[in-house]
Amino acid sequence: MFGLLTRRRRRGTVPVTERLPRAIGRLIEGIAPRSAPAVPQQRRHNPDAVVDCALYAAGVRRPGTVHYTEAARAARRRRGTYVWLGLHEPDRATMRSIAEAFDLHELVVEQAVEAGHRPALDTYGEMTRLVLRTAKYVEHDQLTATTEVVDTGDVTVLIGRWFVLSVRHGAAGALWPVRQDLEKRPAVLRQGPWAVAYAIANRMVDEYLTVAEAVERDLERLEEETFSVHPSPEIAHFYQLKREMVEFKRAVLPLSEPLGRLIDHPDLPAGLQPYFVDVRGRLARAVDRVAGFDDLLNSILQARLAQVSMSQNNDMRMIAAWAAIAAVPTVIAGIYGMNFSHMPELDWNYGFGAVLALMGVLCGGLYWRFKRSGWL
Repeated sequence: MFGLLTRRRRRGTVPVTERLPRAIGRLIEGIAPRSAPAVPQQRRHNPDAVVDCALYAAGVRRPGTVHYTEAARAARRRRGTYVWLGLHEPDRATMRSIAEAFDLHELVVEQAVEAGHRPALDTYGEMTRLVLRTAKYVEHDQLTATTEVVDTGDVTVLIGRWFVLSVRHGAAGALWPVRQDLEKRPAVLRQGPWAVAYAIANRMVDEYLTVAEAVERDLERLEEETFSVHPSPEIAHFYQLKREMVEFKRAVLPLSEPLGRLIDHPDLPAGLQPYFVDVRGRLARAVDRVAGFDDLLNSILQARLAQVSMSQNNDMRMIAAWAAIAAVPTVIAGIYGMNFSHMPELDWNYGFGAVLALMGVLCGGLYWRFKRSGWL
């Protein structure tokens, strides 16, 4: 018998007592939904990150298209010539290749690949790194709890003696209009790579003011809806707008300090200093407007909360008034429904009508009283 069991095990035959748990396990695995294995999110590959690359000399763009490696060699050899390379969301491989051509620090490469930087001004040897936040107003028919009002991104400007690199992340803040406008101003372009930094900063501040005007119109419309005869905005709409305002403030307010230090930068050409001073003045206006949005939005929100609280109080008073009116016939009907043998007016022919009349008079009196006091 023992030999027979041994031969069965060797042939792969398993007793029923051992097969049962495995069968149940397979059954449970078949019924239970299998969760897909988590796939780590990877940053998308963008080999075509180069938007434009051009050489500039004496305030004029050189004709033709040129690769950034060739442009870097040409700008090194020719005095008074510099290259402007525009990038949009480059990947790590592209940025390392550009770093070899322009001799960039490895930390600059890592920072340029990642998005979400705060406005900043740093110096790496002979190169200056300026970070600005981009902003764009998102058009919408009406404000809801999920409406996107402001779309933000960032642009990093790397300024060297003979080159300037602009690295943009996000959909907002396209720089091709900046390049087109700057190429129409040869006197500014002659100032070198710092002229590109001015043009980008100037465009970003202009966008801040444009977005601020559009947001101000949203606030005015929200204020009108709040104080209308039939106020409609929900509380969630206010908090959504507050979240969008926080994102906008993070783009505008921190730029004041780096821009102030940039004006005193030793490598900044004297001819560009008045331009940066003008940018700083318009940035101060944008900061004041954005800072005022918080106070205005908080005031409208407090007014709306007060309206909601008053509406709830009115509802509670109305419910209480109707409950008091309904209590009158309930009490009288409860008394006469106790089925005692000896009760007033039980044998009276007009007792039922008299009780109904009494209920109507009492209920009507209460309704008149509540209506007069504003509860109904």
